[in-house]
Amino acid sequence: MDHSEHTDHAGHLAGGAGGASWGMATKATLHCLTGCAIGEILGMVIGTALLWGNVPTMVLAISLAFVFGYSFTLFAVRRAGLDWRSAIKIALAADTVSIAVMEIVDNSIIALTPGAMDAHLSDGLFWYALLGGFAVAFLITTPVNKWMIGRGKGHAVVHSLH
Repeated sequence: MDHSEHTDHAGHLAGGAGGASWGMATKATLHCLTGCAIGEILGMVIGTALLWGNVPTMVLAISLAFVFGYSFTLFAVRRAGLDWRSAIKIALAADTVSIAVMEIVDNSIIALTPGAMDAHLSDGLFWYALLGGFAVAFLITTPVNKWMIGRGKGHAVVHSLH
């Protein structure tokens, strides 16, 4: 991504007349989805492989989704030169709402899909529910991120570092 792209968005970050672009919101959501997906899939695989119950598996998956989601932003802003304390504050501000919305939607779909919570790693239903949940979560989280970025919140705080 070149710096001219960030300059083009500068007026939108503070909630200018046009708000944030859909492209910017999509990129922010894909960034969040990547971290969430890695963490959640890892948590679901670990919990399912260890034959844990539904609750501990979901707690692990959600926890890892937040850890990986935050870590993507954390390491990016550290590379931009921020100290650890500032980087953690930026990661929390940039990603908390996005990850939370994504996790609520995704895990609700998994929990509400008949048989998905009891499916094993080798079952197609396990993967269809998980990946379908991510797809729906992406569709719901993108407008949330667009709204937040347009008001200078969420991923807008990360863009201000470029």
